[in-house]
Amino acid sequence: LKKNVITFLLSHHQVEIKQSFPKEGWVEEDPKEILQSVYECMDRTCEKLTQLNIDISNIKAVGVTNQRETTLVWDKETGEPLYNAIVWLDLRTQSTVERLINKTPGRNKNHLKTGLPISTYFSAVKLRWLMDNVEKVHEAVLSHRAMFGTVDSWLIWCLTGGKKGGVHCTDVTNASRTMLFNIHTMDWDLELCNYGTGCFLLKNVGTKPVMSDHGLLTTVAYKLGRDKPACYALEGSVAIAGAVVRWLKDNLGIIQTSTELEKLAADVGTSYGCYFVPAFSGLYAPYWEPSARGIICGLTQFTNRSHLAFAALEAVCFQTREILDAMNQDSGIHLSQLQVDGGMTSNRLLMQLQADILCIPVVKPSMPETTALGAAMAAGAAEGVSVWSLNPEDLTEVTSEKFEPQINPEGNGI
Repeated sequence: LKKNVITFLLSHHQVEIKQSFPKEGWVEEDPKEILQSVYECMDRTCEKLTQLNIDISNIKAVGVTNQRETTLVWDKETGEPLYNAIVWLDLRTQSTVERLINKTPGRNKNHLKTGLPISTYFSAVKLRWLMDNVEKVHEAVLSHRAMFGTVDSWLIWCLTGGKKGGVHCTDVTNASRTMLFNIHTMDWDLELCNYGTGCFLLKNVGTKPVMSDHGLLTTVAYKLGRDKPACYALEGSVAIAGAVVRWLKDNLGIIQTSTELEKLAADVGTSYGCYFVPAFSGLYAPYWEPSARGIICGLTQFTNRSHLAFAALEAVCFQTREILDAMNQDSGIHLSQLQVDGGMTSNRLLMQLQADILCIPVVKPSMPETTALGAAMAAGAAEGVSVWSLNPEDLTEVTSEKFEPQINPEGNGI
C-alpha cells in the first residue's frame, strides 16, 4: 500500500540562540541554551497543536537538523557540558590547521578520505583545541568520561535520557563533517582519529563521490536507511551570508530590523560601485583562505547606507555565483535553476538579484524552512516509523515561486 506524502505546516516555533565572541575570531554558544531552545520550541509547538484540537499523542517521530560542524564535549557521568559549543565559523584553530597542513606531503590541504580540506571549519580541529586548552576536557578524556559530538549528538543524548542511558549517536551526514569519517568506507577512520585534529550550496551527484578540483567539499548528502545507499553531494560553503544582515544591524546600526535591509537597498537599486566582501571568518569555498578579512571598497562621497545595503545583498549573490560556477565545472552538468530556502529567501530583491547574477531562474518554495521540513519527512519515513514513503512517485509537488533573470548574461558584470 503506497502512502503519498502530502505535507502541511500545522504549527511551528522558533527561538534565536545567542552567540558570544570572547576573542577576535572566536564564536561560541551555550550548550544548555541550545537544549533549552529545543525544549521551548517543542513545548510551544505542542501548545499550538492543542489549540488546533490536534492530539499530540499522534506525533510519531521527531527529526533533528542542526549546525553540523559546531563542536561540543560533555561529561557522560554528570551530563554537564565541559565548555561552550565552538561554532563552525570559529577561527581559533588556525595554528592547529597550519601544523596539520605542514605535516602532509606537499603541504596538500585536501584530504581524499574525508572529501574535505584541512580547515578551521570542521569538528576535529575544534576537538583537538578543546583537549589541548581546556583542563576539564583534558581530564575527562583521560578518565574516559568525555563525550564528543556535533549539536545533533548532544540533543539526542539529552532527549533520550542523558546521564541515565542517553543514546550517543550521529548520522553519516554529520559524521562526514568531522574530518574523522571516511566517506568511501562510510565509517570512522582510525588513521584520521589519530590525526587529532552560513550559506551552503549542495549539488546531488548520486551514489558515487565526485572529488572537486575547484575548491568544493565532497560530502555525504543523505542515507535513508541502514540498507539504503549513501548519496553524495558537492558543497560550497559561504561563512557569512545571512549573518551580514545581523552585522549591519548590530555592529553598524544602519538598520533596525532585517526587513529594513530590503527597503533600503530597493530605494537606490544599485550599489553605485560599492563592493562588500564580508570575509569576517576568512574565505571559505572555493578559496579556503582563513587569513582573509572583510573589505568594503569603492566608497565615494555619494555613497550612503542604502548603497551599502545593496552591496551586502550583492555580496551574497556573488559568493553563490562563484560556488555554482565551480560546481558546474566539477560535475560537468550545468544547473538549469537554483532552488533556495532559509530566512533570507523572504527578501524578494535578493532573490531577483540572485537570478540576475546567476542568469538562471531562482525557485523559492512556499515553505522557506525546507531544512526543517526535510528532517520531518526523513523522520516520518524512518525504519520503524514508516508513516509515509519518500519514493519520488509518492511525493506531491511543493508550491513555489520562480524568479526569472531580467538581464542577459553579457550585462551582469560577472
